[in-house]
Amino acid sequence: METGQPERPGIASRWTVLALLAIGVLISFIDRTSISSTLADAGFVQHFALTDIDRGWINAAFFWSYGVFQVPMGWVADRYGVKWPYAISFALWCIATALMGAVTALASLVAMRLIIGMAEAIVIPASYRWIRNNFDERQNGLAVGILAMGNKFGPALGAPVGAWFIVNYSWQVMFVATGVVGLLWLAPWLLMVRNDFPSGVEVKQRNRSARSVTLVSILSSPVVWGGMITNFCYGYFTFYCMTWMPAYLVEQHNLSLSRSGLFTFFSFAGIAIVAALAGWAADRIIARGANPILVRKAFIIAGFVGGCTVLLGAYAHSLDMALFWNVLSLSLLGLTTANNLVLSRLSLIPKQAIGLVTGVQQLATSLAGGVAASLSGWLLHVSGSYDLPMMVILGFLVVGALATAILYRPEWAPKVSDAPGSLRSA
Repeated sequence: METGQPERPGIASRWTVLALLAIGVLISFIDRTSISSTLADAGFVQHFALTDIDRGWINAAFFWSYGVFQVPMGWVADRYGVKWPYAISFALWCIATALMGAVTALASLVAMRLIIGMAEAIVIPASYRWIRNNFDERQNGLAVGILAMGNKFGPALGAPVGAWFIVNYSWQVMFVATGVVGLLWLAPWLLMVRNDFPSGVEVKQRNRSARSVTLVSILSSPVVWGGMITNFCYGYFTFYCMTWMPAYLVEQHNLSLSRSGLFTFFSFAGIAIVAALAGWAADRIIARGANPILVRKAFIIAGFVGGCTVLLGAYAHSLDMALFWNVLSLSLLGLTTANNLVLSRLSLIPKQAIGLVTGVQQLATSLAGGVAASLSGWLLHVSGSYDLPMMVILGFLVVGALATAILYRPEWAPKVSDAPGSLRSA
């Protein structure tokens, strides 16, 4: 095991490993979202005698453990590097996914989802740690953009892949196949990624930096709370779509499971493409001299407002219009994606506080997933319709837009003791 600072790999190797990280994120999202197609399958629901509340809890189980383990997994990545913690966690969640094909009780199903959430909590902190250590500042935007493609195309592929296996084989085969095939990723990861166990110097530097930032200073900043609120509101809609969209399309609009997976793909492909274009467009406008805070806030608010069109789909009079608004609303939310990440975790945050702030906001995002999955199931149960869950989404999107407008102000950023003037304004 290496104990010194590892040499940066060459350019080709760095981008290859980044591609592996993006594929790893994609696989993690496929494994976490393929359950949504299963929960829309009548055979699966009958096999476990599931109520709508049960379906909500199965969806939510992943997010509870995923959120709880965000900070611990971030500590593991800092203490033991990225290569081996990521590899061990990756193997664990793939095996747990495959084992879901063999469970026979609801409790076992929930337990496997909890394990998957715990293991996948390594993905974001480990990925960002690797990018931070291997890319220069002028390349970070592109590197993070490539990584984020996995976040969106994973859900885009998870639903149709799951639906295809269920329709052509069975839900048991779907879980086993996605879990086992995912394990193939480990071979290039173990062969190509160098051990990055941190040196003693790194640990000392990190400890000195950490002492300049306290949790109290972080939680006393309105900017941080604004980021937690916007990430929660953004996450509520996206995680609702990850967990409930196939069931919504099958049960509310009488689509086949295969077609529901296809439209889920279009929705998440749409948000991925719009997110990349919106981030690029904001960068270009800012490069021409516009105020970076105002530009990104405008894009974020526009995305939240555009997402509100989801309600038009719920009340559309034709199937075609319902599907149109369903895809468009999530795609328009992509105007928010990259620009909200830049403001809430980079531009308005001192460098010394970025790691801690990211962990806090990841916890808020994970909480959104658990609440969206379980609350939507309960609302569906008490109302018998998806209209009420859609109304709740609308409410959170409005809150997200208001939080962006009011709380994202440079003077309200968190303060650090050793760099009182370190806030970046661009």
